[in-house]
Amino acid sequence: MNYDGIIIGIGTFLIIGLLHPVVIKAEYYFTTKIWPLFLIFGLMCFGISLVSPSPTERSLSAVLGCSLLWSIKEIFEQKTRVEKGWFPENPKRKILKSAELGGKEK
Repeated sequence: MNYDGIIIGIGTFLIIGLLHPVVIKAEYYFTTKIWPLFLIFGLMCFGISLVSPSPTERSLSAVLGCSLLWSIKEIFEQKTRVEKGWFPENPKRKILKSAELGGKEK
């Protein structure tokens, strides 16, 4: 029997499901400045998918690459969600903003 399709389906489900909280935490701790890291790893996954001998590995690395690139968009949308109050803002970031403004609040 060939289980490649089931493995790819489960892997895709897990990749998408695990990247959602990664995006939330990445924006919380590192702001949107972390997006180049997602770009680098996404492109690396595409490269791996081009040279991998296994169809399952090729598929899963391509799915991971696409998901990492999509996460760049989601990081910037997460910033908007935080500004709207839908997600908590990192309290340490408020202290940094205050210090940058010379101790004055916005």
